[in-house]
Amino acid sequence: MKKLGSLFRETLEDNIKKELKASDSVFIIKYSKLSSPDLTSLRQSLRGSNANLFVAKNSITRRALKEMKLEELIKFIDGPCGLVFVKGEPVDTSRALYTFYRDHENLKLEGGFLKDRLVEKKDIEAMAKLPSKEVLRGQVVMALNSPITGLVYVLKQSLTKFIYCIDQIKNKKTS
Repeated sequence: MKKLGSLFRETLEDNIKKELKASDSVFIIKYSKLSSPDLTSLRQSLRGSNANLFVAKNSITRRALKEMKLEELIKFIDGPCGLVFVKGEPVDTSRALYTFYRDHENLKLEGGFLKDRLVEKKDIEAMAKLPSKEVLRGQVVMALNSPITGLVYVLKQSLTKFIYCIDQIKNKKTS
């Protein structure tokens, strides 16, 4: 019969592995010296971006990451760490983390895993500074529309010059 502590550790490890499988991305943060209300507000802001914060002992987290073949992330696990599992758009989550990070200097962005790529603090900050999807879509539409608008303008100017030239010829002949 297993002891209660080992059952608890196995359950935590299984939860981490299950969340890793279900998540598109994972970010690792350090939250030392953050108060409980601050952590609660961080969790609430992450829920809005379809992400959740999970805290476990480092040894359990390391073991789960090793079993999931994510050894690259183990270097970020040191001290009081939390895993932020992202099930949706990672840009929204990185924006929420970065906003919280700017307001609370005790939170540290360490790194993470984005789909199949290792990201570091600077990558998370760069993602957070990206414009929203709507703005990016608008920029793409404008970029696609620009050559067409230029062509219409050139054709209009050519037609205007032609009409102006014919009008000048008409004025010469009538005078």
